[in-house]
Amino acid sequence: MNLRRKLAEAGFESNDDYEFQVNSLFAVDLAHLRSLHVAGDSGRRKTAFANALAQALGYPRVVYHDFSVPEPPAPTVIVTRIDEDDTGETLEPNLTGLDRAVIEACAFSEAERSILIIDQLQAADFRDQVRLFEFIRKHYWHTPGGSSRAHARNLLLVLISNEPLYHSLARVSYRIWADAGSGAFAYRPEDFGMGLEARELFAALGSLFTQLGSTPTVSEFEKILVDSLKHVRTEEHLRHCIFGWVEYVDRDRLFAAATVPALAGVVDALNSLVGVDEIVGE
Repeated sequence: MNLRRKLAEAGFESNDDYEFQVNSLFAVDLAHLRSLHVAGDSGRRKTAFANALAQALGYPRVVYHDFSVPEPPAPTVIVTRIDEDDTGETLEPNLTGLDRAVIEACAFSEAERSILIIDQLQAADFRDQVRLFEFIRKHYWHTPGGSSRAHARNLLLVLISNEPLYHSLARVSYRIWADAGSGAFAYRPEDFGMGLEARELFAALGSLFTQLGSTPTVSEFEKILVDSLKHVRTEEHLRHCIFGWVEYVDRDRLFAAATVPALAGVVDALNSLVGVDEIVGE
């Protein structure tokens, strides 16, 4: 089973095949921790890709931290220490959500393959981005309570941000663009159990999606075909059909007057294929 299918089964469907990029990520020997920068349009598609990739690659341990989630109030922890040299109470330093996530990932990485997903990095304090850079470079995560070490062979760090990464982080990370709507329209009638009579319809759909600047995924296109053959008879029907089934489509462009000729071409080809009953007045 190829990576694209595994990603789709894990919840991220795309027209792009990420085999080459993922192979490149792991092919190079690095002195620092392996870090993947998932880039793409704003939204949660990047998060879906990161989580699906963890499942597709079979990581037994996945640790997730989201900087956009507010930190809960940390309780004050008092630790009593009694020994020959010291008797008394001290305040144990509170850990942030990032600290807890990194420490947990480091601990898991000592025994098995682990992935640490750091999401919404644009909301992080700049000092945390610097700390992440130092963690990638030196393998150690430092807190007032001590240090944790990551096993470089087992740990993969994934960084997600809606803004450009801090320059130093970008330099030590391999970047992948996670976009479900890219790729050229290359669907053929025979791929969907249809004959040569559907060539005009597929050509018209190809022209339409080229004008829209997006391409539906396989499952999205299957839904469009079924819906169109059963229900679509006008340009307005087709607009709602495409907007309803395709995640990555520009609605303004879809409903713009300039798109009407391409929509009409699809509707004409569709009506020619399925036949339209004409009512002739007496």
